[in-house]
Amino acid sequence: MTPKFLHAANPGPMTGDGNWTYLIGDRHPVLIDAGVGNASHLDAIANAAPAGPSLVLVTHAHSDHVSGAPAIGARWPQARFKKFPWPIRDPDVGWTWLDDGSLVDTDDGALTVLHTPGHAPDHLTFWHADSRTLFVGDMLVQGGTVVIPASHGGSLAQYLRSLERMLQLNPARALPAHGPVIDDPAALIHKYVEHRAQREEQVLGAIDAGGSTVESITAKIYPTLVDALVPMARESVLAHLQKLESESRVRRDGDRWVYL
Repeated sequence: MTPKFLHAANPGPMTGDGNWTYLIGDRHPVLIDAGVGNASHLDAIANAAPAGPSLVLVTHAHSDHVSGAPAIGARWPQARFKKFPWPIRDPDVGWTWLDDGSLVDTDDGALTVLHTPGHAPDHLTFWHADSRTLFVGDMLVQGGTVVIPASHGGSLAQYLRSLERMLQLNPARALPAHGPVIDDPAALIHKYVEHRAQREEQVLGAIDAGGSTVESITAKIYPTLVDALVPMARESVLAHLQKLESESRVRRDGDRWVYL
């Protein structure tokens, strides 16, 4: 499989250098992720597929992946749009909903749909078995970790289970929405799991040291973090606390977290 890499032209504090989208095939082009509707992205799609995409697959409904769908639909009315539902976040473009395990035909062979929640409740990855290529959306990023927005539908417990499911596929490469191609996905997944285990120990250590709120635990773990990154760090801490709560290791008492 040799998809075309199309940049969404949306750099920013939350997106880094911006999003990659991927166009598969020429006769019936399939676009993975919709970007944000920037004109240069639409023009890149047009240059790669003059008649536009026949199908747009969206990994999840965070704005940098889905908000360009209406602009694509306006420019190419024949385009169809498919994803896993997240009703409170999905723009109205006449979706067809995808189920876990379903197959999507492309010119380069079938993609298997995998529901991989954790970063977002609707997150999908797309597996091309013939080339052992996994389109991973926001599940993996080379050189960094993935934010789990616990107060906005994220779940660390689900994320770790999704990573294990991806690992079982033994992909040869992963194509992420952010950053470069990942040539050793298994190594990165193992690194992620180790990192999360270490962070969990830090959260428990911060509680031992007197931290009891998300804010105080975050301050103990990240004492020198710049202000702009504090909200993301708090989301990470909350995600770990919610996982520990699901395992009956801590409990919530108002805005305080204590050992059981």
